[in-house]
Amino acid sequence: MSDEQQTGTRSDAQGDADARWYSNETATFGDRLADARAAVGMSQEELARRLGVKLRTLDNWENDLSEPRANRLSMLSGLLNVSFRWLLTGEGEGLTPPEPGGVSAQSHALLADLRQLRSDMLRLTDRLGHIEKQLKTSITETGT
Repeated sequence: MSDEQQTGTRSDAQGDADARWYSNETATFGDRLADARAAVGMSQEELARRLGVKLRTLDNWENDLSEPRANRLSMLSGLLNVSFRWLLTGEGEGLTPPEPGGVSAQSHALLADLRQLRSDMLRLTDRLGHIEKQLKTSITETGT
């Protein structure tokens, strides 16, 4: 049994991880949306239908490939019982953080790394597309 289990207290690292559960550093809009949807027990199909959007659109929001407009954000916050602000920033009324000891500090660190890599990949993919477009333009202008 660990010291944490014996004393019933958490380490500072675990406490810090819980405090950052949905901070800008550890969760994206898509993460918050998917978790809030799951917390109310709604499937992607059901939420998409209730919002009047295609399933692919909702899936893109949850995977941070696109973001909804303000009117859909307002509908989402109402349907998911979270604040508009929480959906956007992770601050304000949203989901309750997990119980102490539910997720290790190492898991939090790995999740943060994974989210950062996903963000970097999206940014680099956008940059790659921009460079490819410039190259294509340059080739067609010079004819070579």
